[in-house]
Amino acid sequence: MSKFDHLDLDGHLLQLLLTVVETGSVTGAAQRLGVTQSAVSHLLDKLRAITDDPLFVKSGRGIAPTARAEALAAEARSLLRQLQHFADSGDFDPARWQATITVAANDLQRDLLLPALAARLRAQAPDLILRIIPSTIPRLEMLRNDDCQLVISPRPPDGADIVQKRLFEDSYRVFYDPAVRSAPQTEADYLAAEHATVVYEPRRSLDLDQHLQSRGVQRHMRIMVPSFSALPAFLRGTALLATVPGLLARQTFTGLASCVPPLACPTLPMYAIWHARYQQDAAHRWLRAQLDAVVGPVLA
Repeated sequence: MSKFDHLDLDGHLLQLLLTVVETGSVTGAAQRLGVTQSAVSHLLDKLRAITDDPLFVKSGRGIAPTARAEALAAEARSLLRQLQHFADSGDFDPARWQATITVAANDLQRDLLLPALAARLRAQAPDLILRIIPSTIPRLEMLRNDDCQLVISPRPPDGADIVQKRLFEDSYRVFYDPAVRSAPQTEADYLAAEHATVVYEPRRSLDLDQHLQSRGVQRHMRIMVPSFSALPAFLRGTALLATVPGLLARQTFTGLASCVPPLACPTLPMYAIWHARYQQDAAHRWLRAQLDAVVGPVLA
């Protein structure tokens, strides 16, 4: 078995490994890096010789990283960040920022905030790549392992090394198809109806659903879907009700009617969440400032 010699590594090899892992193909990595496929294959062979591991195996029409490659990719992210800090003079210039930033957000936050953020980033940091993944129920490991650098969620994970900032607050509304039914006028009308809701895997319901259940409020659930964007198709043409964040009316819930719930519901705060390692990072501070800047106009 060959010995892993750290002196054979450089930033280009680390970036190559990370890019192939993220794109899942040699072709995709070559396009992102602006090099030929043969150059990517040659450098992968060099990495295989250094690590004494195949790194990638065939999976369907693409390739999948080995366990060793996944572990090395996590290390590569951290090392590349350190190299960037080493090269920086201390004055952060977004126009020169070359990186891939991963933001975790579910469909409400994703569709509401991230298109505006992406447009702002394209204008000011044209070489920055924005990668968006679902947050589902955010886990500490997502941030600690650097699977993402920012999470937007109403549920900050509990950890002493996790930092959060409140972005805005939303109120729940009851959505329904006005061509089929009218708004529930009383709590009795509301509880007599059939309902649809979101349940994240593994079977984690919305905070609202947990709140109502804790109060002993029993609703007739007929549909459970994994995301907000899946609900409208089940509401249209039916008498179902869905009690979800009111800001969804600006997105995929257009065309449906809504009303204030005829029973007490909590508000829904939304947070930006990151790991403490980024608290003083100039690039990350700039990224958070851009997110702050789009919240007001988007909600106006």
